[in-house]
Amino acid sequence: MFPELIQQLITKNNYPLLTEETVGTFVEQHHYSVLFFCNDAKMFPESLDVAVILPELIAAFNNQIEPAIISRDDEMNIQRKYGFKTWPSLVFFKDGAYVGTISKVRDWDEYINNIQEIMLSEPSAPPIKIELSQN
Repeated sequence: MFPELIQQLITKNNYPLLTEETVGTFVEQHHYSVLFFCNDAKMFPESLDVAVILPELIAAFNNQIEPAIISRDDEMNIQRKYGFKTWPSLVFFKDGAYVGTISKVRDWDEYINNIQEIMLSEPSAPPIKIELSQN
């Protein structure tokens, strides 16, 4: 269960709650999309700040970016695909392909500038680090 601020994104703002099975379809259906990975708000209280900021960011970009919340049950499995290790994180997509991540709370201007850069960038592979086993 999410804290009230995050739950309101789902119930009042109508942000979809995505699972490992539905995330791929969601990002492929939209030109620009962003996934909100909030983890446990008690451990990462900045998640509550991002829950307040995210709708404002979406409005600042004229609702051109479709937001969604990642299910807590599937969050860690999905997170591994995108290579970020800091919570909360916003993971951005263009036409279903990864284009960037913004982690933690940022200044408003930094959010705006980073999102503009992300929206103009070409899709790339997420920065996944493969750990090699040592024998």
